[in-house]
Amino acid sequence: MCGMPQQPPVRSSSTPPARPDASMSLLTNVMDHSLDEGYAEAAARKQATGAEGLPRTLRAKLGLAAGLVLAALVVTVGAAQAQVAAPVVAKEREELIDRIDRETAAADALESDVDKLRDDVSARQRAALKQSGGGDQTHLVGILSGATEVRGPGVKLVVNDAKESAVGGDSDPRGTSGFSDTGRVRDRDMQRVVNGLWESGAEAVSINGQRLTALSAIRAAGDAILVDNRPLVPPYTVLAVGDGKQLSTRFQNSADGLYLHALQENFGIRTSISVEDEVRLPAAPSVIVRTAEPITESAQPRTEKGTS
Repeated sequence: MCGMPQQPPVRSSSTPPARPDASMSLLTNVMDHSLDEGYAEAAARKQATGAEGLPRTLRAKLGLAAGLVLAALVVTVGAAQAQVAAPVVAKEREELIDRIDRETAAADALESDVDKLRDDVSARQRAALKQSGGGDQTHLVGILSGATEVRGPGVKLVVNDAKESAVGGDSDPRGTSGFSDTGRVRDRDMQRVVNGLWESGAEAVSINGQRLTALSAIRAAGDAILVDNRPLVPPYTVLAVGDGKQLSTRFQNSADGLYLHALQENFGIRTSISVEDEVRLPAAPSVIVRTAEPITESAQPRTEKGTS
């Protein structure tokens, strides 16, 4: 019996129902696979290393501790070396102090010897002056030469730097104008003061307690004024023995007195003069004795007559 060929049965494929979250596939993928491969590999490496790796903070702490230990070691070694060298330094310091003390004592002894010799020379000079004459002449020679202490009426003249004196100046230097533009008293100022007092009739003069003689020198060393190589410190107190009122008047009216007044008016140098009933002047520390001999006819050089 023939019939129509039978068609193979057709399998019905039923389509599975759609997932409710099909529209959220990206979010689902992220939730199912929260770590990507990079994170997984990093976690695996960290787990593999285990205790071999140290936290960064721990490494920093270990480095700081090592630095502190090294610094402590350096300080300890330096302190040990200093402690070893300390006795040597202390010994050298003590030796240096002892040497300074010895040299100072030697200098003091030499200065004492110089003072004694100076006193001896002064005594011999005064004795020589006494032998050169007698009576009032000896006393007069001693006063004029500065070999004896004197006292009597006179004047007191004080000369001091300006209140705000400075070294140097920009105009009219003293070397060209004869005055001071610095407000400081100079050696030539004191020279003029002393010479003015002598010319005004002073019989004896001293500056800051140092007696002046006919051979005394007033010089400068830098800003310091020296009298017979001894430095003076301002204010400069000048004492002069003589007729007080007359001596004061003559000096102030003299050219040197006017010079001092100009210093006061123009440059602020402070001066004051007063008449004293009595002033005391010490003897000069050393007096050079010189003698003079009259020239006689026999000692005079002969002149030869020319021939014609």
